[in-house]
Amino acid sequence: MTASKGLEGIVATQSAISSIIDDTLTYVGYGIDDLAENASFEEVVYLLWHQRLPKEDELAELKQQLADNMSIPQAVLDHFKTYPIGDVHPMAALRTAISLLGLYDEKAEDMSEEANFEKAIKLQAKIATIVTAFSRIRKGQDPVAPKTELGYAANFLYMLNGEEPEAIAVEAFDKALVLHADHELNASTFTARVCVATLSDMYSGVTSAIGALKGPLHGGANEQVMKMLMEIGSEENVESYIRQKLDNKEKIMGFGHRVYRNGDPRAKHLRAMSKKLTELRGEEKWYNMSEKIESIVTGEKNLPPNVDFYSASVYHSLGIDHDLFTPIFAVSRISGWTAHILEQYSNNRLIRPRAEYIGPDMQKYVPINER
Repeated sequence: MTASKGLEGIVATQSAISSIIDDTLTYVGYGIDDLAENASFEEVVYLLWHQRLPKEDELAELKQQLADNMSIPQAVLDHFKTYPIGDVHPMAALRTAISLLGLYDEKAEDMSEEANFEKAIKLQAKIATIVTAFSRIRKGQDPVAPKTELGYAANFLYMLNGEEPEAIAVEAFDKALVLHADHELNASTFTARVCVATLSDMYSGVTSAIGALKGPLHGGANEQVMKMLMEIGSEENVESYIRQKLDNKEKIMGFGHRVYRNGDPRAKHLRAMSKKLTELRGEEKWYNMSEKIESIVTGEKNLPPNVDFYSASVYHSLGIDHDLFTPIFAVSRISGWTAHILEQYSNNRLIRPRAEYIGPDMQKYVPINER
């Protein structure tokens, strides 16, 4: 047996949820460009869970179910208050909260299809409240209860800031959620499927996925992109900063992709939204700096930007704290995680790959007094 490092090139399972073929991303056969321009996030959630777009009444029902399930147990809110202030990254808080949430779901261990769909709805609804509540509690603010009349993206921004968001903010955030909803067998999705293939519960699967997403090689890149933009500070500093990074062979966050070779198809939508938002906010420098960085890195290294690069300036322009960027990734991607978990349950086999052994040959035990 010969190992493929990082499982590169290995087809590990079959899935009807999303595909990446020739740099084209589809959700259940619908192109990401088509969905990004036309579909709401709730439509995409339904699509991933049911492998078809919803009818009008089905979409209305899902929106109502999400709104009705956004409240979280007081015990979870109280738990946040026990954390050391300033020392807990929101991803660590989210990982713990999702696990804790499972303790308060009487159907957590119910593996019926109906119960698992109910859990998917609860998780999609409650993750928005968890992220926003933690953000406010750590600042000494009270959590904001959701408004049932608001859509998912609008409710998230409302619970985060305590004010109903303007239309452009909802449009931008909703589109970002659509673009991040699923991405075939990425590290966190694979982790979730491996976990539930043991017939562990959905809360365990999502908790394990969050643990994988927490790593900077998967979900933390847009936070690092914004950190880089803040360090650069102005358009005039871009050239020297990036050239120095390249000369030192340092990684420029937000560029290149393990699967895409000719560019991430999601990036152009976030680039356009970044331009629109930053101009509206009078903060064009973030877009201009990003565009200049892209020009240099693409020209020098032939590495196009990925989904993380322009999402940084989009979220920053929405007034979102930088360390919430990755939890927001989870707010979107939980739709894909739960879709993959449901799919794994429906046709399950324990995932148990092999390893290529590279240790010493057969050895004979030596008594401790002879070593």
